Amino acid sequence: MARVKELAPCWSGTAVLDGDFQELSSQQYNGKYLVLFFYPNDFTFVCPTELLQLSEKIPAFGNINCAVVACSCDSQYSHLAWCQTEQRRGGLGEVAFPILADPSHKIARDYGVLVESQGVALRGTFIIDTKGIVRSATVNDIEVGRNIDEIFRLVQAFQFTDLHGEVCPEGWRPGEKSLPENQPFRRRSQESVMRRK
Repeated sequence: MARVKELAPCWSGTAVLDGDFQELSSQQYNGKYLVLFFYPNDFTFVCPTELLQLSEKIPAFGNINCAVVACSCDSQYSHLAWCQTEQRRGGLGEVAFPILADPSHKIARDYGVLVESQGVALRGTFIIDTKGIVRSATVNDIEVGRNIDEIFRLVQAFQFTDLHGEVCPEGWRPGEKSLPENQPFRRRSQESVMRRK
């Protein structure tokens, strides 16, 4: 299972990108940030809203040295058919990132997002840093889609902390004030509570 602060499970498989099959592995992304983005199924209703928004954001992810790979338990043939089907006919159309096939369910199981009884992945989002360490792991139930802008903001925040050794408060965005890593806010807050008692 993928755990924050631990090495991300390695993976390899066939993906669809630019209308063709490509063999991918996690090792190809060493040295850059990676968002591994699990979704339940091809030819569904919520998944295209996420993947199309993610595709629009790919240039911005690229500008901050972050790759994106989507993954579901469907086969590469299903992925290809989905990408080659027009949106008005229930397809996805072309997207700007690889869609990894996981028909054996191994990748979803390794990351702890597999619904065994259904053979599908939950909406798992894993932010993995340049050293292969999981920095963020969020899992949504199938019914609710994710906010792509928030995923992008989190990558920016983790990269900022890597570079500057500071920590980011709630809602932090580039250009806003950060906090020194040793800032004793919690201790001061507890002391002020004790004084009021």
